[in-house]
Amino acid sequence: MKRFAEVERNTKETRIKLSIDLDGTGKSSISTGVAFLDHMLTLFARHGLFDLVIDAKGDLEVDAHHLFEDLGLVMGEALNQALGGKEGIRRYGNFLLPMDETLVMIALDLSGRPGLYYSVNPPAHTVGGVDPRLFHEFFQSLCVKGGVNLHIRQIASEEIHHLYEGIFKGFAKALDMATGFDSRIDGVLSTKGCLE
Repeated sequence: MKRFAEVERNTKETRIKLSIDLDGTGKSSISTGVAFLDHMLTLFARHGLFDLVIDAKGDLEVDAHHLFEDLGLVMGEALNQALGGKEGIRRYGNFLLPMDETLVMIALDLSGRPGLYYSVNPPAHTVGGVDPRLFHEFFQSLCVKGGVNLHIRQIASEEIHHLYEGIFKGFAKALDMATGFDSRIDGVLSTKGCLE
C-alpha cells in the first residue's frame, strides 16, 4: 500500500500544494519564499527519508505568519491522509538529537488526539530573517490537522540555527520511527481498536 498524499490549500492569504511519500528516500523540492524554512523542510525530508514536494506562496509582504500556519495545516492533513487507518505502525516515536552544542528532545504519538507541548527558548530574536515564534504556529497547526501529540523540548542551545535544525531533524527521526511498521502489530496499536 502506497502511503502517499497530495493536498492543496488556496485562500486569499496563501496558495499551497504539498505532497508527501512516507516510504520515500529523502528527496525533496521545497519552495516557500522563505529560505530558512525551505532549509528546515529539506532537512526534515532528508533525515526522515520522506519524499516531500512543496510549492507555497503566502502574503509575505504582510508577514510570514499566514504561510507558516497554513503550511502546518496542509502538512498535517497530508500526513493524516498518507497514514490511512494507521494499521501496523509503531504509533510512538522519540529522538534525542545533538547538534554541536545544542540538544533537543522530540517525542510524539500518532494518537489522533492533537496536542503541542513546546518548551523552546531561542537564544536570539531572529533566525534567517524569521521570527522564531512562527515555528510554534507551524507545529501547532500540523498537530491539529495531523492528529499528532507532539512534545518538543530544548535541553541546551547557544546557537539559534542549530536549535531549529536540531528540532526539524529530531522531528523527522521521531516521525520516521512512529510511522514505521512492526509486523507483530495486528491492526492498530491500541487496546480500543482505533486511534482517535
